[in-house]
Amino acid sequence: MATDATAKFQNQDFRPVPQPTDFHPELTVSAHDGLHYWQFMVAGSIAGMVEHMAMYPVDTVKTQMQALGSCPIKSVSVRQALQSILKSEGIAGLYRGIGAMGLGAGPAHAVYFSVYEICKKSFSGGDLNDSVAHAASGVCATVASDAVFTPMDVVKQRLQLSNSPYKGVWDCVKRVLSEEGFGAFYASYRTTVLMNAPFTAVHFATYEAAKKGLMEISPENASDERLVVHATAGAAAGALAAAVTTPLDVVKTQLQCQGVCGCDRFKSGSIGDVFRTILKKDGYRGLIRGWIPRMLFHAPAAAICWSTYEASKTFFHELNGSTNSGTVT
Repeated sequence: MATDATAKFQNQDFRPVPQPTDFHPELTVSAHDGLHYWQFMVAGSIAGMVEHMAMYPVDTVKTQMQALGSCPIKSVSVRQALQSILKSEGIAGLYRGIGAMGLGAGPAHAVYFSVYEICKKSFSGGDLNDSVAHAASGVCATVASDAVFTPMDVVKQRLQLSNSPYKGVWDCVKRVLSEEGFGAFYASYRTTVLMNAPFTAVHFATYEAAKKGLMEISPENASDERLVVHATAGAAAGALAAAVTTPLDVVKTQLQCQGVCGCDRFKSGSIGDVFRTILKKDGYRGLIRGWIPRMLFHAPAAAICWSTYEASKTFFHELNGSTNSGTVT
């Protein structure tokens, strides 16, 4: 009976149009429409907090390796740096300064992702696959977020140093203000922006390209595997961007830790002055100190950050849809 009815209502004038063998429908990325900007900020804040808290011990190892101008620990490898920290301070030494990270990462990532979404909407012109627009949006976002995060990053790195003279976050803030002035919190801001601008451009361009490529491998399962796609693309982007920008990260660490724990103090505070000092003392090897823990930090950190951010956006998207349909209880 069902077969007869189907045949009865079929129109013989309408036949399926055969597609060429190389035809592939264009793949587009979900836009997460309907989110308020405060929701982007909350999603970004959650992502930033989860990312940095999870990877904090690796960041501590990287900081101590990069601040070796004349500091007590003379480690040259990840293993030696880790052993030195554990021997002198125990497990707690890996988490010194995590309070400063918590205070800085949440607000900074809230600014970062909200500015990114605003700029992406403005620059892309509706083309969700425009990697150049994504990269430019990321650069704008990092300039804004670094202004928020840099002061707490200075506090964090000074606390991470072995035998740090500071008792805690607020002690460090008060002593830096009284001994060096407010400008000390932004001594590395130019370097941070110069480092994070290319970092972000490489990161976003790689992330978008990797994400699109991964989704094209199995487009029929793209929705089911979205979390894996974001995590994998984020890890690849984070690792590559971290490797490329390590020399500027070394300079940033030197500027933020100058005068503390025996580290050099720079008269001019210029990037060129720091570069010359590093080259004179340590050669070109000094400019790539900490590149292994930096990659070990940024690869999983980016995977955690992007997957958490996209999951949070999806949650808010579904929540908004439920609210609009009046089904929220």
